[in-house]
Amino acid sequence: MNPTRLIVDGYNIIGAWPEFRELRDQDFELARERLIHAMAEYQAFTGISVTIVFDAYLQAGRESRLKKGGVEVVYTRENETADEWIEKTAAEWLEDIRVTLTVATNDYTEQWVIFALGALRISAQELRREWKSAVAQIRSQTGDRAEAKRPRTKIDLPDDVIERLEKIRRRKNGDT
Repeated sequence: MNPTRLIVDGYNIIGAWPEFRELRDQDFELARERLIHAMAEYQAFTGISVTIVFDAYLQAGRESRLKKGGVEVVYTRENETADEWIEKTAAEWLEDIRVTLTVATNDYTEQWVIFALGALRISAQELRREWKSAVAQIRSQTGDRAEAKRPRTKIDLPDDVIERLEKIRRRKNGDT
């Protein structure tokens, strides 16, 4: 089985997904966190190793990497764009012929560059559809399990107790 990896152009996806684009205008950090959470769900469901790259192009300092929800999050170093990081990293990762690499971006030029390197591409809209599908399947699976785990007990009460409880219920609801 080939190792499968996905690099997500973070700000590009935030700008393309309506739920993040609207949020970005109000709380940029929260938009980033929500994208990370969404990709953690996607990674957990698909088994695809996800790396999200954010430009730190105008920020002073070195590249930083951290794990959030199992997803690798990269902030590029000063004077390095996310596109440059993606291209450099794609070239490195694709030296291993066992790796299947996909890059999520709507940047047309970047798509052609990563194609030339041997990576696949997925548009922001395609990734959003796949993520939504994964979330729906997760919910249906966990909902089924939650339903199955719910205790199915029925208490046999004497009729007079049931009648008294019903009278109490009606009094509280004003049904008298």
